[in-house]
Amino acid sequence: MKKIFLGLFLLISGVSLANEGMWLPLLLEKLNEKEMRSLGMKISAKDIYSVNNGSLKDAILSFGGFCTGEVVSSQGLVLTNHHCGFDAIQNHSTLDHNYIKDGFWSRGTGEELPNPGLFVTFIVRIEDVTGPALKGMTAKMSESERQSLVDRNLALIRKNTKKEDYQDILVRPFFEGNQYYLFVTETYRDIRLVGAPPSSIGNFGKDTDNWMWPRHTGDFSMFRIYAGKDNRPADYSTENVPYKPKKSLSISLDGVAKNDFTMVFGFPGRTNEYLYSSAVKQVMEVNDPAKIAIRSKALNVIDGFMRKDEQLKIQYAAKWAGISNAWKKWQGEVMGLTRTRAVEKKIEYEKEFQKRVDANPVFRTKYGGLLGDMNTAYDELKPLGLARDYFTEIVSKIELFTLAGQLSSLVNAYEKEGEAGYTSRLPRVKERLEGLYGEYSALVDQKLFEALMEMYINDQAEAFRSTTATEQLYNYRGSFSKWAEAVYNESRLDDGVSMLDLLGKNPEEAVSNIKNDPGFILFNEMLHTYQVAVQGKLNEIQDRVNSLQRDYMAAQMEVFKEKKFYPDANSTLRVAYGNVKGYHAKDAVDYDIYTYLDGVIEKYIPGDYEFDLPPKMIELYKKKDFGPYGVKGRQPVCFIATNHTTGGNSGSPALDAWGNLVGLNFDRVWEGTMSDINYDPSICRNIMVDIRYVLFIIDKYAGAGHLVKEMKLVHPKKAVK
Repeated sequence: MKKIFLGLFLLISGVSLANEGMWLPLLLEKLNEKEMRSLGMKISAKDIYSVNNGSLKDAILSFGGFCTGEVVSSQGLVLTNHHCGFDAIQNHSTLDHNYIKDGFWSRGTGEELPNPGLFVTFIVRIEDVTGPALKGMTAKMSESERQSLVDRNLALIRKNTKKEDYQDILVRPFFEGNQYYLFVTETYRDIRLVGAPPSSIGNFGKDTDNWMWPRHTGDFSMFRIYAGKDNRPADYSTENVPYKPKKSLSISLDGVAKNDFTMVFGFPGRTNEYLYSSAVKQVMEVNDPAKIAIRSKALNVIDGFMRKDEQLKIQYAAKWAGISNAWKKWQGEVMGLTRTRAVEKKIEYEKEFQKRVDANPVFRTKYGGLLGDMNTAYDELKPLGLARDYFTEIVSKIELFTLAGQLSSLVNAYEKEGEAGYTSRLPRVKERLEGLYGEYSALVDQKLFEALMEMYINDQAEAFRSTTATEQLYNYRGSFSKWAEAVYNESRLDDGVSMLDLLGKNPEEAVSNIKNDPGFILFNEMLHTYQVAVQGKLNEIQDRVNSLQRDYMAAQMEVFKEKKFYPDANSTLRVAYGNVKGYHAKDAVDYDIYTYLDGVIEKYIPGDYEFDLPPKMIELYKKKDFGPYGVKGRQPVCFIATNHTTGGNSGSPALDAWGNLVGLNFDRVWEGTMSDINYDPSICRNIMVDIRYVLFIIDKYAGAGHLVKEMKLVHPKKAVK
């Protein structure tokens, strides 16, 4: 009986016991401070989040809306991951100045490189606006009626919220729309590249080591925020000056030890921790396997070209990384969900939920049939969700269709609003097309078409396939290679010079040519088939699922009163905390918490795409020239902990018990990538590059010690001895 009770207690209350959660900093004092202190934290919740006084949150920024960064000097110096800054690094790279291959280091502010379109956003304050956001809501409202009411309420909230002219307001739903929080933000748009190691350091191990532990990657890059002379946000100008932050992070040279408290502060993108068991099962058995198969085909094609052509390697480096990142993550997700019995645990949890509902007359009236309704809805969603994944994955990997999609928006603008609409839309389309063509190879794309359209035709139900695509293939006697060759020969979408020239002609002529292009026609026929056969019904069922999931979320919080719930990630500022710990990966395989430069040298393969090293790194290692960043003759590189992270947390600061920077979060271990759906403390670990390795690279390898001098270096552990 004791074992049964303990199991139930852990099942229901395990969130706080397992270091699980992505918590709102606004609520730490109320919900988490006591537990954080029990795990070893030495500061207060107010040191982490405060509106009236400078706090750690003032040093944390959303980097480009897709990663996290942190301010590490009084001159606006920012650290983030190498892979977060990769697009900027790539955009500045040429064959003559290959910053991807060789790295980049500015020797002064005059050499720092501007990045049009890149921005960083700070959170000024957070407010709970649930009451006014849901004012007037009734249970009988449809999803569209409910959303219309919320939109009107939010518009009123934004209008009445006090802020400065240079600040913005963001409101996001939490707990499936059961709660709403408002964020007052400040966004800076003059962001300049300061430094980046070569990919042989910043992406050491590349695809083989991605999502893996042990890891030996120096995944960091450096930028600087510039502001107007009033220190407020300003568009790029040579007159702008380095930003003076409210708070910058101090940097610990003491590192971490086993069981030390750690905290990750950042902007996690998306998690789904409270899904119904059928949804998790579909992810594990249907959706992830389909997406993995499609991306495997795409990666095989791109890899074949990148290994043969240095220019294509530069052009497709970011695309490869983007495709392979999720591809490998999904494989680990399937493995982790299976190993940790995620579906079975969900079912056990749901049985306890139903038991409590059935025992309570009020709950029984409100939630008695909820799980059954969810099961029915997810069964209906299953085939349509698979068709959605096939369409979106395939169409997004064939860039001819991406180009067609951009041009389609231009055609639609013309047909709705005539020349005025066309002229208004044209600059944005041209800018997007110029960016696409700048990193485009028709030869590579044709092979992608050949490989992926075979899956589109052969691997899904006939009802979800475009009849135009099927007929075209039939005309080429079922040869996907001949079909691909014909499409790319006859279409002009793959010719950037020709297409951009066409857009310079009069709108009527340009639109006519676009609409009659074979590539454009095929894309629109495939899109039409998807919209008719899949999207309409999918949206209808998804609305029902969303409503049921919202009810289920509210029901869980009401039925399991003893449990502390944290909201799923939604790209808003969160705190995750835990301890430095190793883990048991599989039979006879146990992992320690640290990697060292010794391991980098052990993996070194001269000339290899993934494991080559700059000669200077080898020289520094042989001399043991680690400066103040080494420990007992060894240079720490990466470490792991139990912090709950996800995409968007890349570049997040890993902070010690005193709130000092000890590392940069950049990955999770492969066995625990299912943490987006089912966090399990036994194998879920986040991976961080040790800040001392970052400083070693900046100072000893790059000779950019002037950047280190901007930072405040501390020894918190020595101070308490």
